[in-house]
Amino acid sequence: MQEKIDKYTAEIKAFAATKADELEAFRIKFLGTKGIIKDLFDQFKTVGPEEKRTFGKVLNQFKQLAEEKYSELKEASANTADTATADIDKTLPGDGFELGSRHPLTLVRNEIIDVFKRLGFVVAEGPEIEDDWHNFSALNFPEEHPARDMQDTFFIKKNSGTDDIALRTHTSSVQVRMMENGKPPFRAIMPGRVYRNEAISARAHCFFHQVEGLYVDENVSFADLKQTLYHFVQELYGEGTKVRFRPSYFPFTEPSAEMDVSCTICKGSGCNMCKYSGWVEILGCGMVDPNVLENCGIDSKKYTGFAFGMGIERITNLKYVIRDLRLFSENDVRFLKQFQSEII
Repeated sequence: MQEKIDKYTAEIKAFAATKADELEAFRIKFLGTKGIIKDLFDQFKTVGPEEKRTFGKVLNQFKQLAEEKYSELKEASANTADTATADIDKTLPGDGFELGSRHPLTLVRNEIIDVFKRLGFVVAEGPEIEDDWHNFSALNFPEEHPARDMQDTFFIKKNSGTDDIALRTHTSSVQVRMMENGKPPFRAIMPGRVYRNEAISARAHCFFHQVEGLYVDENVSFADLKQTLYHFVQELYGEGTKVRFRPSYFPFTEPSAEMDVSCTICKGSGCNMCKYSGWVEILGCGMVDPNVLENCGIDSKKYTGFAFGMGIERITNLKYVIRDLRLFSENDVRFLKQFQSEII
């Protein structure tokens, strides 16, 4: 035991720590609960009575040496750290954490949802990969309709009849699923991403985002549709925004209309966004065609309804005066940082 103590004493005296982890390793090795000193005291129990007095004194001196060495090195380490930071002005403000921002499409999507939620609409979602029935046939698209052609639709599996599988071209497919699996009344909006085989430009993209709405109940009229959308526009763009409806055609609504709002960029004086007309079309709408209701198992003689659909990119362009919708998908941090103050 004396030889071990002499060996460890020399090691302690020669030890010099330059790093905190080295000092901690020293403490664990000699002073830890499973360290050398603990082991020596366990061995001391086996020493004969006549030697206990001598070895007890030596062992206590060895323990004291290790503790003093550890305290000395720890104090020296603390002084070194204080010296290293002595030239730092601790009164200076710290480096702030830069806040992230939500994508402008997400901001507008959430705002649209909030407006319609206050009117009693719920949010419904569905798959982005759809079959022909939910994407076309149930919505009264004839088999020869051009939207079924490859130039407009990304087909995943192109077969004959209703076996086609494609990326959905609109979120109207969610309306079909809702009406098939439930009973009126329905009052819901369907936000989501859609895909169309179009050339990418400042005004068009092969994928974009829509919010569609559906209201089906007894005695629903076109007047209900107009008032709902008028209220939506006033909430989104502010009171005084002008609205007009133009007759149009969609396979799944009859009668159908397109809704324009007064251009928020030029205030009606004319710009490239409104094609110098002072008006911008933001959505299509109409009364749900009776064939669509019947296709979904709903009695068209008892129930009526209206539907509408809008592109979130077009709404966002007008709200934030963004003239090129390609910016939405290019992930340019300089563009996205402009919306840091819009976090909601």
